[in-house]
Amino acid sequence: MKRILLTLIALGTMFAVGAQTDYHIQKVTLFELLPVGHRDIVFLGNSLTDGCEWAELFGNPHIKNRGINADNTVQMLERLDPIVSGQPKKLFLLTGVNDLADGRSPEATAENIARIVDRFRNESPRTKIFVQSVLPVNDTYGRFKSYKDGALDEPIRKLNVLIEKLCAERGIVFIDLYSHFVGEDGRMKAELTNDGLHLKGPGYLIWKGVIEKYVK
Repeated sequence: MKRILLTLIALGTMFAVGAQTDYHIQKVTLFELLPVGHRDIVFLGNSLTDGCEWAELFGNPHIKNRGINADNTVQMLERLDPIVSGQPKKLFLLTGVNDLADGRSPEATAENIARIVDRFRNESPRTKIFVQSVLPVNDTYGRFKSYKDGALDEPIRKLNVLIEKLCAERGIVFIDLYSHFVGEDGRMKAELTNDGLHLKGPGYLIWKGVIEKYVK
């Protein structure tokens, strides 16, 4: 019985990974076909961005969601062409936590974020860029091994310092989301998440409140 259970768990993991990979391909190929224009506001990120209906939340049809679940900075760099070429009005970027979870250092992750930012600065200079801090996580749910025992807490804080620095060096806006989501224990506030990483509805309302003045 134990062997059967282990086999089922292994198969489930395989299917989950496969589905995630399939999902990424599906979204990338779809985004390649969907135009981005100079009046559009692009939200670029991972599952946290992917999980929200931004156009509906802000009541703005020019908002384009380009978030993909499980995306990291390396994958993001590979899918920038259709967005950069569209010369969007604004870009809201949030990325980095999946890099840290995969073992990439805060320094290497920040370098990739800088490369993303610089592509827009060089190839779409009229795009107003807003880089958002990485959100805290909460390891008490036991859902993600990489977050166990607060393993990502310090790397996230360090990455946010580096992101703020690269924004200051380039004269672009850094938006601190982290402080609005972190609790007194240093973890994401429990009432805002159901798995320790992703947001429930109220979390997106907080996010909206922080960035609303920049979206308008």
